[in-house]
Amino acid sequence: MKVKTKNIIIKAPVEQVFAYMDNIGNTGMHMMKNSSMMMGSKLKLDQLSENATGPNATFRWYGKMLWFKMDFTVLVTKWIKDREKSWETIGSARMIILGWYRMQLILTPIENTTKAELSIQYIKPEGFFYKILSLLLSSYYASWCLSNMLNDSKHYFES
Repeated sequence: MKVKTKNIIIKAPVEQVFAYMDNIGNTGMHMMKNSSMMMGSKLKLDQLSENATGPNATFRWYGKMLWFKMDFTVLVTKWIKDREKSWETIGSARMIILGWYRMQLILTPIENTTKAELSIQYIKPEGFFYKILSLLLSSYYASWCLSNMLNDSKHYFES
């Protein structure tokens, strides 16, 4: 299992930062836009649970990346208001570079700012072709995701 962690200081109170980053549409917006890392593709997001936040909030990401179908579900497994959130893929995940992942967000108030720490744990997918792609791209992709999630959040509050 691989792990990547990044952190950033955001000039906003922890309650506001958590409310923003708890919205998967905000932290996942980099996957809903065309980009070179998404190879010109973008994914769609559906809320599957009644609750959009909190424990057991469930979402489905789906679409195509190049010629490959992407379809995976994530479940919030830990949620401590204004402090911590963890979510991970569940069920059969159709992803190209990762086989399974868990993300964890930990927020720490520091005077009038917030330290946001975001990490991803992941495993490689099954299949020889996907393992090769994962070997070449997974570390870079994980770093790209973390950076986008943190920088997009910082930009929201500081621009």
